[in-house]
Amino acid sequence: MNMTDNNTRHGYPGLLIVIEGTDGSGRSSQISRLRDWLAIESYGVRISEWQTSRLMGRVIDRAKEQNLLNATTFSLAYAADFADRLEREIIPALKSGLIVLTDRYTYTAYARDIVRGTSPEWVRKLYSFAPKPDLVFYLNVPVDVLLKRIITTTGFEYYESGKDIGLSTDFYESFKIYQTRIMNEYAKMSEEFNFIAIEATKSKHEIQNEIRSSIKTILDTGILR
Repeated sequence: MNMTDNNTRHGYPGLLIVIEGTDGSGRSSQISRLRDWLAIESYGVRISEWQTSRLMGRVIDRAKEQNLLNATTFSLAYAADFADRLEREIIPALKSGLIVLTDRYTYTAYARDIVRGTSPEWVRKLYSFAPKPDLVFYLNVPVDVLLKRIITTTGFEYYESGKDIGLSTDFYESFKIYQTRIMNEYAKMSEEFNFIAIEATKSKHEIQNEIRSSIKTILDTGILR
């Protein structure tokens, strides 16, 4: 890789790559495959996952269990989690020239917070300290496919079904409405933030090859889109 402080989007020597998508879109699987591939190619990699801050991760879980998060505290809690991971994990890794793979980024917060009633301007300002990623891949999965995946794996989760904002008394219907709104927000952001959208109904192998192709172009040439 021949990236320099002048041709990354954030000014650090490393590369910041984001995988976005709803739960059930296959983000974690693709990141795991990317990490293995990059390691074989002799690149140093750091992975940062959503809500894994040692400072805030468990705090958010406890607040969720007790249903204590209204729209504002929901936004602020996740922003604090992100800020802690940014300071402790992401920026140090970028300064060291590593490739940072993030399982979700600020765009997850934008979508979730806006659906919960916060203004786009407010939430963007809240995360204005975030470095700009070099690549953002969005795994797009139709809501009917997503429903089948969730039903057969993790089941409906309270917040991921939008139950906290009273969309429907029925878990199935609430999940469908909430995730449709989330996907609509991602669609709006796709052009604004230059997402590389990939249909998540493709095979894992096909998705991985598409992601690798875009990353390899940067690694080989140092040129960003």
